[in-house]
Amino acid sequence: MSRASGAPSFQKSASFAAIGAIALIVAACGGGGGSSSSLTPPTVDPADPPDPECESFDGTFEAIQSVVFEKHGCTQDVCHGDGRQGGLDLREGAAYANLIEAPSLGAPTARVVPGSPDRSYLYRKLAASTRPGSFEITGSSMPSGLPALGEDELEAIRLWIKAGAPETGSVGHPDTGKADDVADLLDACLPPAGPITIRPLEPPAPEEGVQLVMPEYDLPAGKEVELCFASYYDFTGQVPEEYLSEDGTKIRYFAQEMRQDPQSHHLVLDVSGVEIEDIHHPSYGAWTCKGGDLDGSPCEPTDLGSCTGGGICGAEPKPLTGCIGYGPSSHFLTMGTQGLGGGQTTQLYEQFTDGVYNEMPIRGIWYWNSHAFNLSPSGHGMNARINFYFARNQQFRVERIPVDVNALYAAAGIAPFTTETVCRDWVIPQDGNLIELTSHMHKRGKHFTVELADGTQVYESLLYSDPLYRKFEPPMLFSSSDPADRTLHYCGLFNNGVAEDGSPDPETVTRASRMPDRASCKPIACAEGRIGEPCDGVDDDATCDTSPGAGDGSCDACAITAGVTTENEMFLMLGWYYRENPPAP
Repeated sequence: MSRASGAPSFQKSASFAAIGAIALIVAACGGGGGSSSSLTPPTVDPADPPDPECESFDGTFEAIQSVVFEKHGCTQDVCHGDGRQGGLDLREGAAYANLIEAPSLGAPTARVVPGSPDRSYLYRKLAASTRPGSFEITGSSMPSGLPALGEDELEAIRLWIKAGAPETGSVGHPDTGKADDVADLLDACLPPAGPITIRPLEPPAPEEGVQLVMPEYDLPAGKEVELCFASYYDFTGQVPEEYLSEDGTKIRYFAQEMRQDPQSHHLVLDVSGVEIEDIHHPSYGAWTCKGGDLDGSPCEPTDLGSCTGGGICGAEPKPLTGCIGYGPSSHFLTMGTQGLGGGQTTQLYEQFTDGVYNEMPIRGIWYWNSHAFNLSPSGHGMNARINFYFARNQQFRVERIPVDVNALYAAAGIAPFTTETVCRDWVIPQDGNLIELTSHMHKRGKHFTVELADGTQVYESLLYSDPLYRKFEPPMLFSSSDPADRTLHYCGLFNNGVAEDGSPDPETVTRASRMPDRASCKPIACAEGRIGEPCDGVDDDATCDTSPGAGDGSCDACAITAGVTTENEMFLMLGWYYRENPPAP
């Protein structure tokens, strides 16, 4: 194996590099057949008195304005007050408009990109002071000449941006949906979190790219849903010839940008493969306008002007995992091979290595697979937009690391109150150039690594909910004729209920009583009473009693199960590579 010179760069933003494969494993993002389940919205106890030491604010940004910008001296006249250092005014009433998608004088990125902390120059400048070396910036870090933000304050800003950077309302923590878990980071009190409609993503200029808009759908209060629905797009005559395939039927693109409401857990956009003549197949249900002036009215999908006022003509949403089995019965969507867009985060921007491109049809039927949670007591319309940017220097067609279906559920069977590492190998084709790696596990996946044949670690991720995306610049070339030299060895550590001190932890073990309605498991260990001792099923609580007849036992702990929710588990290495001389198809 020969390795290209230069150090790989790191990216934390969710990437479309893994999206096609994630289309296969969207079950990993939840949602089984008929996937709609009830959630428990955060509640406020009116009898619970407010914390007397807690300063109250009407929303998360208002708290950031006071606790961060003002108390850390950012609004002083010599800084971002009258002085407007760097052209930035952070005083109350001016700060928000000066931040949200406002150009930065010191970098090509905006000061705040809704949904993307790592692309937001404000966050990069603040993080560079709190965590020196975490980001490359121009000029000094912030606050300039003053003490750095604490870790909690920096995390609050990250979560606010990640949730869409709303001007009003409270941001909920992505794991719990509770505003209190964000407010605590600022030593503040905030109202309960509500659903957020993110600032719409601007479409590219006509000579730069095209935008696909997801038909809006309703996300009920206190619900988790995974839906599939179709829409039709036609960019014929809108794309310069130089960005089309030789036969003129496909658009060549090198980058994608997505933005969606933060209630989303994942979004996958797929090419359906269905002929346009089948667009009125009964399996799609009624085509109606979603949003706009004619919301709910029947529409003709191939007439792009049939819905006015910003509405989109879309098919009837169906509760399906990954769109598998959706549409005409003659078609079976090969998830993982046709996925083009989407992501597991609110905002993403990702581009291939220079000279590498992918293709999308210039017109056709698209499938949107959206999985979203609404932890709030209010219903909400879900919105998403995806931009594709034309490839100007196309040379090499990108290839996707294939999903190893035999490894998908490798963690299933790990016993309760134990940890275990599972590993698999993948051999990259000879002369393959690796350009990106990422991983996918669920809540019991704690540590994911990838090593080369010589033991060199090239990837490590510690968060299942926000896995690292590592981009290799320049690409890593694998030229050896020996497959052993081209083997990537990837491993995942799974923890099924072991506390940091090694004792059994009934709060993190897989439990039958906590399985969603579309999943189940057989308990084989006690989760209460004689914790960790063996038992035999949900009717065997008595075995777990601390003493005969005590009634304090619960046979509830299970081995890790394979499946579609975060209470189940998955194990995947994902990514992209290309070959300069691929074999003929």
